[in-house]
Amino acid sequence: MWSFLTDFCGAHLASDGSESARSPPAPAVSVRGPPRQVPAGGDCEAGPRAPKPSPAGKGPAPALARLYATKKSKVKAKGQQAKVNINVALVEDIINLEGVKEDMTAVLTNLKSDFSRNLSIRTSPGALDHITVSTKDGRVPINQLGQISMKSPQLIVVNMTGFPEATVAAAQALRESSMKLNPEVEGAIIRVPIPKVTREHRENLAKLAKQFSNKAKESLRKVRSSAVTHLKKSKAGVSEDTIRLIEKQVQQMTDSFTADIDKQLATKTKELLG
Repeated sequence: MWSFLTDFCGAHLASDGSESARSPPAPAVSVRGPPRQVPAGGDCEAGPRAPKPSPAGKGPAPALARLYATKKSKVKAKGQQAKVNINVALVEDIINLEGVKEDMTAVLTNLKSDFSRNLSIRTSPGALDHITVSTKDGRVPINQLGQISMKSPQLIVVNMTGFPEATVAAAQALRESSMKLNPEVEGAIIRVPIPKVTREHRENLAKLAKQFSNKAKESLRKVRSSAVTHLKKSKAGVSEDTIRLIEKQVQQMTDSFTADIDKQLATKTKELLG
């Protein structure tokens, strides 16, 4: 019977001459063993499934994805926002983040300089070097106009015989400096009494340190404000997500430098108050 069916199917195909007329063959059944068990969930011989395409509109744009790829992969604590670290090369056409960082670094450097020059308990002739005097040629450091010497631990003398015409202006500059000095003028000689290091004097210096710190923080805010203003002017052709990410980076930089200012203030206050 099987031979007859085989001959009949072969003759039928030969007479039709078309592969499409052939019915699909019945699956072969092995008589040498039990039928193959197919595990639940699909054919075990099937290839890997293709990943499902992301829904339209989901996920960041390629450029933004690169920005996000630079995020620090740290597990954030409860209530703590994840920090970002933008690749500056990807946004250099939008904003100069390196320039912003340099400006903020300059603010911190100036604060350290103010602390060392104006808030020292130990007095030396070099303590007056930062004071500038108004002259007809502009502002000139006082140590370029007069010879400064230390007569005693409580007295500094500025000899203005080289530029006697600048004596009054030099005394005024000393009086208006942040060192709270009260100079006395005798001809071309300026005597500068140094306040004794009392508890009150230490506390006044600590208050002055606080003023310097607040001024530095204000300068930081100005740098941040300038950067954000420039960023918003560059919105054309830049996605809102990118703008927000860059703005977050700028704020993060501001917070970091503000924390550095607080550390400098705490260290200086401890040094002054003892």
